[in-house]
Amino acid sequence: MSPTLILACILVYFLCLIGIGYITSRKANNASYFIGNKESVWYIVAFGLIGDSLSGLTYLSVPGSVKAAQFNYFQVVLGYVLGYWAIAYFLLPLYYKHNLTSIYTYLDKRIGTISQRTGSFYFILSRLIGAGGRLFLASIVLQKFVFDGFGIPFPVTVALIINLMLVYTLKGGIKTLVWTDMFQSIFLLMGVLFTIVFIMQRLDWGVAEVFAQIKNSDYSQVFFWDWKAKSYFWKQFLGGAFIAICMTGLDQNMMQKNLSCKTLNEAQKNINSFSIIVVIVNVFFLALGALLYLYANQLEIPLPEKPDQLFPTLAFNHLGQAAGLVFIIGLTAATFNSADSVLTTLTTSFYIDFLHKDETSSDANKKLRYVIHITFAILLLFVVLAFGLFDDQSLVFTVLDIAGITYGPLLGLFIFGMFTTRRIKDIYVPIICIISAGFCTYLYFSSNHNASWLNGYKIGVELLIINGFMTFVGLLLFSNKSKEIY
Repeated sequence: MSPTLILACILVYFLCLIGIGYITSRKANNASYFIGNKESVWYIVAFGLIGDSLSGLTYLSVPGSVKAAQFNYFQVVLGYVLGYWAIAYFLLPLYYKHNLTSIYTYLDKRIGTISQRTGSFYFILSRLIGAGGRLFLASIVLQKFVFDGFGIPFPVTVALIINLMLVYTLKGGIKTLVWTDMFQSIFLLMGVLFTIVFIMQRLDWGVAEVFAQIKNSDYSQVFFWDWKAKSYFWKQFLGGAFIAICMTGLDQNMMQKNLSCKTLNEAQKNINSFSIIVVIVNVFFLALGALLYLYANQLEIPLPEKPDQLFPTLAFNHLGQAAGLVFIIGLTAATFNSADSVLTTLTTSFYIDFLHKDETSSDANKKLRYVIHITFAILLLFVVLAFGLFDDQSLVFTVLDIAGITYGPLLGLFIFGMFTTRRIKDIYVPIICIISAGFCTYLYFSSNHNASWLNGYKIGVELLIINGFMTFVGLLLFSNKSKEIY
């Protein structure tokens, strides 16, 4: 397939995003940037969150993981539903009660300024690493199939991608992202659904036969009951619930759009609707993975060395030109939907939590916001290029797993704040969080790289729970009784 044709499609796609950005950012002020003037429509936010939760990493790796892991990821997805319920009925009421723009402002009022900055720091660190890794994986696919054909080096490709994100996010912020996310989620889903249709046509299978083929394949096992394995159901289910709580409910990137809804009731409807949508969408991703492997087996197509290359390899080389175009637009949508909002929410967190600025619309504050936004874009560029220094792509997955450790302290901090009336000296908080995260890093590497550790037990997603519990216990040990609670 011609790189020129692919690039033309991507440019048209971005022109649409820029057009949406222009329309939504007219007369935009700081309130538009931070909370969308509290005018976001809840069902638009809910649909747009699909792309935020399903990044380019998910788009590439979930289908590719089906051969080795089968459908065990669905156990995590089921846990998400429980986590989203907790967000809707515990966290959102707290955020709306105190009219928060940055959710870490709660930590300032409940514990102190150092705690607020500690929470914000862990969020910023997590999101820079996570967004950088996801953007790297998607960028190398675009590089291989598009930009290499023009002789454009990888650093220039990444710089171009980030600059395009700046064009439509710099001014409008959340007000723009709510609508661009919806637009991009549509194309993300089209990428998955149309590819399934292309495979069905190539194999001459109807819907009933697709269900039968997947069910009878070696890829369709959903539930796993070996308690030592990382795939054990209760590990995955409970881990999924806490992943949702931490990486959505305690994550400024995911919550900022929810807080732009008009009322608490609308924000709750948004999260509850999204919890149903995310289950359905992940079923399609897993089904696509099984179909890609079945198609490759049927036609005796050699599998790529890395599982996350399965989808692009088949889409570009074996499913026809239309499938290649659909794939690249879907990947572009998945990548930018999860990466573009990061610039806005990192800016929000630094602006409010570290600088303690309010959301006024003065020219001076708007200029400061622009500087912070652009600075984070530059930092994101360096993080992506840092991933590119390593030849082994599997390192990306290791780093992203470890990045999950940084949400543990946030979990412990919020549980301590919400469910106790105790007070702690603010200066102790970052020390406790660092010790907990450091010890959990040790546990992770010990269990996964030492076969004799605890008789072969491997720590998986439950590490987040362990980390949060350790942080909570540390805060309890160094706190005192108090009758007042914020």
